[in-house]
Amino acid sequence: MSTVALVLAGLAGLLHVYFFVLESVVFRTRGRKVFGVPEADVETVAFSMYNQGFYNLFLGLGVLVGVIGSWRGWDPQGSTLVVYGCLFMIGAALVLVIARPAMARGAAIQGILPLLALVAA
Repeated sequence: MSTVALVLAGLAGLLHVYFFVLESVVFRTRGRKVFGVPEADVETVAFSMYNQGFYNLFLGLGVLVGVIGSWRGWDPQGSTLVVYGCLFMIGAALVLVIARPAMARGAAIQGILPLLALVAA
């Protein structure tokens, strides 16, 4: 897998780790503002966001392990993790924008880096 693809995938993985922080660690403060959740609704969605954050953490870490593995020569396992993780991220972005077109900006933030990584691969 090309260096450009691995760098882009690594950035996508780091971005998903950041999503974890926003959704699971600081959701009640900074996270709710980033996601536009009214303060009155925070407790209603806090647990779902907490759970979703861990999905993003494990997804991001999986891609990062794949990137590191690819750089260390663990192929095809490293590349497989990168491709699967990037496809997962793109799929989630598509679900978001199809289900709620007003979330197109968020879907783009979530899906552009992994898409570019796969194109570069």
